[in-house]
Amino acid sequence: MDYIYLLLGFVILLYSGDLLVKGGVALASHFKISTLVVGVTVVSFGTSAPELFVSLDAALSGSPDISIGNVVGSNISNIALVLGFTAILLPLPVRSNSIKYDWPVMMGASLLFYIFALNGKLQTIEGIMFIVLLISFMVWTIWNSRRENRNLSEEAKPAKQSIPVAGLLIAASSLGLYFGASLLVGSAKNIAIDFGVSERVIGLTIVAFGTSVPELATSAVAAYKKEMDISIGNIIGSNIFNILGVLGVTSIIKNIRVSAEIISFDALFMLAVSVLLFLLILPLKKGKLHRWKGVLLLSSYLFYVYLVFMK
Repeated sequence: MDYIYLLLGFVILLYSGDLLVKGGVALASHFKISTLVVGVTVVSFGTSAPELFVSLDAALSGSPDISIGNVVGSNISNIALVLGFTAILLPLPVRSNSIKYDWPVMMGASLLFYIFALNGKLQTIEGIMFIVLLISFMVWTIWNSRRENRNLSEEAKPAKQSIPVAGLLIAASSLGLYFGASLLVGSAKNIAIDFGVSERVIGLTIVAFGTSVPELATSAVAAYKKEMDISIGNIIGSNIFNILGVLGVTSIIKNIRVSAEIISFDALFMLAVSVLLFLLILPLKKGKLHRWKGVLLLSSYLFYVYLVFMK
């Protein structure tokens, strides 16, 4: 039954995250909030909501390795697996802002997480700092976009749902995320015990892959349809939200223990794959994530999973 619960948890998280985005976008449209603000806030939160609920549930249920491993593994998966697989399907153009602004923030957040984790735990004050930085980044992103006159002419799109329906979607998706996270974490812990695999390994691989499914599915479908609006910046933004938002909220509610293995290996691999992405999306003006680069990223993910299970 644990395997059924694991799969069911994945499915509930996937659909609940999608419903949260739809409900949030509809509600924002009714209040005449621009698509720019919606993208930076509602959509970003919606795509990272599975990670948030899973990490929070894991921390509260006494499984810190799943809580931290979910975020670290998801960030590795987003870059190496999602971008790698998508680039193989369709070479991705690189927007200069992804290199100039988004990547440095992601790298800075990743380094800050590593520094905070060196003492073996994330504490409330560090979570507060994460949230303050996340809010500052969101405010700056909106301000900078307006300063550069991007999306200023783009008004809020007409809402597809009424306010009551949008509210119902948000409420239902929140419940779905809660129960999906509970099923996923509980079944993952049981499977780890049955196979004698550590919760760290389960969190870094199976759970992290499951919470990255929305990004993978969306990117793969968009690439198949040859929709060129796939943005590397969206994946980088998701990683920023995972660290500053997910770990920020979770560590404010409950201090999280960080295992020595995550500090000495997994977090370092996350930093390494982030640097690799930077090198692959250069040069600044004509950077492109070609298929061979996608193969390199995907290979690095497979190599990482191999090392995790072999350690």
